[in-house]
Amino acid sequence: MSRKTSILGFSVPPELAREYEKMAKQERKTKSELFRDMIKLYKQYREEKEFYRLQTRMTEHTQKLGIRTEEDVKRLIQEVRGA
Repeated sequence: MSRKTSILGFSVPPELAREYEKMAKQERKTKSELFRDMIKLYKQYREEKEFYRLQTRMTEHTQKLGIRTEEDVKRLIQEVRGA
């Protein structure tokens, strides 16, 4: 039968370890639960960061195409379909 969890081992400075243990205690979570929550939040952060990067990039493209409103988008779609 295989394990449903993996044991991770890594080193951190003693002050960070104390802070981590204190946070787990304050949150009334095990260190494993806190770590899982931290990973979830970090993944969300990375997804949001990528979303904003893409949003900025698309804003630059739409400005170059003169797209400012939803009506501009509809007009462009009609132009492409009619082409």
